Amino acid sequence: MLVALVAIVGTIGFASEAHAGHHAGDHNDLPLTVHTDSATYGHNDTITVTGQVANVIPGNVPITVTVMSPMSSLVTIDQFNVASDGSFETTMSTSGNLWKYDGTYIIEVNYGSLDNNVKVELDGGVAVVEKKHMDHGDDKHEMHHDDVECGSSEVNIGGNCTSYDISNGHVTSATVNTDDNSVIINIHAEDDGVLTISPSTSTQKGIFMVLVDGEESDDAEINGNTVIVPFGAETEQIEIIGTFVIPEFGTIAAMILAVAIISIVAISAKSRLSIVPRY
Repeated sequence: MLVALVAIVGTIGFASEAHAGHHAGDHNDLPLTVHTDSATYGHNDTITVTGQVANVIPGNVPITVTVMSPMSSLVTIDQFNVASDGSFETTMSTSGNLWKYDGTYIIEVNYGSLDNNVKVELDGGVAVVEKKHMDHGDDKHEMHHDDVECGSSEVNIGGNCTSYDISNGHVTSATVNTDDNSVIINIHAEDDGVLTISPSTSTQKGIFMVLVDGEESDDAEINGNTVIVPFGAETEQIEIIGTFVIPEFGTIAAMILAVAIISIVAISAKSRLSIVPRY
């Protein structure tokens, strides 16, 4: 019985080793593998991507590496040849403006008809919020369109990238307040400075007042849809008030107005006809 028991245990152990070796062989025999040197990065790091193709395609067919952001937008793309043994390696910096958002970035590798990907996490940058949401606060009704990526001297106002110029400070964000028909620009003022901005007419039109930290600015200049706003050190908010903001229901309102005008014209015409003497 002891001999039989030893034989059974030995058979199980041999089968287990064979099973483990089979899976290891499968992993090594993958037609295209891709790895990164870490799973998590900051926004000023270098990502090293390495991999292996099982069969090198004749004719210098390049590897294509693309990176997609958490918003599914293209961050970067690169092409290069694999080594003679099928290995490849490339590096990419996360310090660019297109890498500013936190979240999962997908590094996709294509080689001929083969493809594979690896995911990495970036943190310590700009948090990704919903594409569009409403905030119902105290007498505030703000609309956010935070999915739009803008340049370094632009701010997202209602889904439009708006250029600006600012001295002794920087713009941190902007929202649209539909209750007050205004655009609220949040800034960080290091010293006395000036903000020059021209909101898109699809966002703000008919500007007639500017508030700096809730107080009407007597020094602000309004030239059509361009405002030049002097501000003091430690100013946090500039509000541009106009007669028109974000035409979410503009088409419907125009249709209602058109129908009303047509109705008035029709009623007036009918009234005139009714008083014409009949012979």
